[in-house]
Amino acid sequence: MGKSSIEWTDETWNPVTGCIKVSPGCKHCYAERFAERFRGVDNHPFEAGFDPVLRPDRIEQPYRWRTPRMVFVNSMSDLFGDFVPNEFLARVFNVMRLTPQHTYQILTKRAPRLRAWTDANPWLPDARNIWLGVSVENRKHGVPRIAELRAAQAACRFLSVEPLLEDLGAVDLSAINWVIVGGESGPGARRMDPAWVRRIRDQCIEQDVPFFFKQWGGVLKHKTGRELDGRTWDQFPEQAA
Repeated sequence: MGKSSIEWTDETWNPVTGCIKVSPGCKHCYAERFAERFRGVDNHPFEAGFDPVLRPDRIEQPYRWRTPRMVFVNSMSDLFGDFVPNEFLARVFNVMRLTPQHTYQILTKRAPRLRAWTDANPWLPDARNIWLGVSVENRKHGVPRIAELRAAQAACRFLSVEPLLEDLGAVDLSAINWVIVGGESGPGARRMDPAWVRRIRDQCIEQDVPFFFKQWGGVLKHKTGRELDGRTWDQFPEQAA
């Protein structure tokens, strides 16, 4: 847990850490790069590097937060990874349900499991503080996740189009409540073409979906900034108002 430097959230909460790569968007994972620095360091939280680890001692952390906040769940993992048992997943979701003063943002590349989880938990659409999202990096791996998300039962559905690795073409944003776009950052960052970003932004405008531009990225992302066509785009879903 900790105050976040991620532009679209306030806090991170990691009841699970570590992950397994599943698609090209994972290639230069910032979380893996951070965690692996500490592999083998005795008694460090990332002594096991980026190997998946369940952390039950962190599950109840949101109960101790005094002020409402926007929370990115598992910034250092994927809550819907098959290394997370259903019983543990249920405990995490129960905390979110019992702390409606906080808004939880859950992002996954395992869209089929997300959809199956919502089918098995019909109360989720009534939990307006739980936002479910999928990562979309390209047409082959990312775009199919959008259809899975659209079919999921949720009060708020969002896309994190980061790192954007190619032109996504025409995207159906029906039933999508928010779109975040960003370029890859850090060592080996792959270039993002401004035309790809503009095409998504324009489709968000046409389909009346809030658009948030996170960053251009690159090796030194603080130099490339986050302005698109002379302005910042910091739109959020109505639920955040």
